[in-house]
Parts: sequence; C-alpha cells; structure tokens
Amino acid sequence: MSPRVTRVRAAAGVLAACALLAGCAGTNASQNGPGGSENRFISGDGNVQEIKPAERKAAPQAAGTTLDGKKVALADFKGKITVVNFWASWCAPCRGEAPSLEQVHKETEGKGAQFLGVAFKDGQENAKAFERKFKVSYPSLFDADGQITLAFREVPPNAIPTTLVLDRQGRVAARIIGATTYSKLSPLVTKLLAEK
Repeated sequence: MSPRVTRVRAAAGVLAACALLAGCAGTNASQNGPGGSENRFISGDGNVQEIKPAERKAAPQAAGTTLDGKKVALADFKGKITVVNFWASWCAPCRGEAPSLEQVHKETEGKGAQFLGVAFKDGQENAKAFERKFKVSYPSLFDADGQITLAFREVPPNAIPTTLVLDRQGRVAARIIGATTYSKLSPLVTKLLAEK
C-alpha cells in the first residue's frame, strides 16, 4: 500500500472519530436542530453498553436549572439509580422513545430510581411543549448551550438521544446511544436496583 493511501485512510479515520465524539453532522446526520446545520446530530443505533462495576466511571457533578426553573444537581440523586436522558424536541427518535422512558420512570420511581432529562440545544418553549405532549413527569435540565452535555466526557452521550444509567454511587453503569425502548431500559434499571 502506498504511503499516500495510508495517510488518506488515517486522516479519514481521525475525521470520522472527531465527528462522532463531537456529535456533529456526517453521512449519518438525521435532522437539523434549531439554528441550522451546525446543530445536526448523529443518529445512534440503540445499542446497549453495560459497564462492569470495576470499570465504571463517575458521572460529572453536572447541575443546572430545570425547564420549570428549579435548581437540580446530579449529586442530589446519589444513592438512587439515576437515568439521564439527553433529548431535544426537534429530534424525531426522542419523540419515539418518550413514552417508554415515562413508563419505566412510573414503574420504578417508588423503588429507588430517579429520572432526569437534559434538553439539549433546544428552545425552552419547544422543550416545555414536548414535555406536555408526551406527559413527561420527571424533571429536565435546560441545556441550550450544550455545557451540561459536554460535562459528560468520561462516558459521552455521542448522539441525541442517548440514555445513561447511573448506579447508586453515581457511576455510569450503562449507555444506550440512540432511541431506547421499554424492553431495553426496564431490565437495565431493574438489574441496577438489585445491586447492593
């Protein structure tokens, strides 16, 4: 193989990795967010990545203001299984997964699970309308500038939607990149609730 072909392949690999990590548009871009093409996202495939307890990394000390104006920090939920869902009203897969998230939330909130949404690069009124339409009863942080999402560097969301499930110690125990379903999320939360 010629050195030129090797350099071109290496450069293409670096560009692809940067696009994925930054969540910017590529050939897999699905839809525009507010503000045009610079807010496109990469559509995930919904694969579930479970992380063994010894390999789990702590979630960041993320905090912010919810869509209804309350201050919330991830640290507030330590001791609970916490499901963090990154979503946006402009994201079609987010609309598809919303009923499943709400169903698992309702079934597990009295068992030690807490759900927290992160409304990523969205308009506040659009995000509130999304919550009303899909009857979302758990809080969502308003992340218009993407800073809360960027704080998750150790186990990054990488796509909208993404769902992270944190164990009772506040470590990322599972990640679903792309839309989740009831049959994917419910067993994950149940399994983590059973951990001692």
